[in-house]
Amino acid sequence: MRTMKPALKGLATAITCSMALAATAHADPLKIAMSFQELNNPYFVVMKQSLEDAAKSIGAEVIVTDAHHDVSKQLSDIEDVVQRGIDVLLINPTDSVGVQSAVMTAHEAGVITVAVDAQAEGPIDSFVGSRNYDAGVMACQYLAKNIGEKGNVAILDGIPVVPILERVRGCKDALGKYPDIKIVSVQNGKQERDQALSVTENMIEANADLKGIFSVNDTGSMGALAAIDASGKDIKLVSVDGAPEAIKAIQQPDSHFIATSAQYPRDQVRIGLAMALAKKWGANVPKAVPVDVTLIDREGAKTFSW
Repeated sequence: MRTMKPALKGLATAITCSMALAATAHADPLKIAMSFQELNNPYFVVMKQSLEDAAKSIGAEVIVTDAHHDVSKQLSDIEDVVQRGIDVLLINPTDSVGVQSAVMTAHEAGVITVAVDAQAEGPIDSFVGSRNYDAGVMACQYLAKNIGEKGNVAILDGIPVVPILERVRGCKDALGKYPDIKIVSVQNGKQERDQALSVTENMIEANADLKGIFSVNDTGSMGALAAIDASGKDIKLVSVDGAPEAIKAIQQPDSHFIATSAQYPRDQVRIGLAMALAKKWGANVPKAVPVDVTLIDREGAKTFSW
């Protein structure tokens, strides 16, 4: 069972007030759109469900689009929802820079725009996302301790959006504090299970003495875990997200998957919506709202869920 972190309680109050205001101050139903980079991922599915629940509670209409990691489709999706007269756009960009023209289109149409989970270039009103640098640091510090602070490690990278770049930067900084740990491979698993499986197999084959792997997300980590298990080698795995399948895997006896830096997708989208509504009704909102992450190991996995 998950509980809200103390740092988020004030924001939770703001969410409640903003939504109450939205329910009473708008004659017609609000139109809220959210453009996702993908929905083939439990993390974003949870976020979508939470948005729909929040919108229902204030009688708002919700339009959800899935870019399938195609920035051209995301641009088209956003242009379409803006033409449909939306009041609020929540954007989870598949390419932080590539969506800039769509953000500008929304801004020029008077649409309140908030980036969620991944930063977007352009005139956004606020950004809500995890402390991704901290997530990388936490996971890789834990990895270092669990391989005895020495040995060769690899990084299973992903698409070049700010959260992924920050996780890798945090991991490298954490591992850089251990002179006897060497990063021998950084490969792109595209945050997908099948691709990550193949890439991890290649990394293991090319590095016979590999001791640990950091995966930038849990979907990729499940592919990496399959490759590690098949190799028969004792390679420790850490990741980021806190996905249900990963939490279950971490709890297995003698699992090579030892920890994940868990995010809070429900909190992110609720706070993102709250920032948008507060801005719409005239409040000054912060340009960025960082959301804490929590390292979940085998013990913590017993009680954690999104």
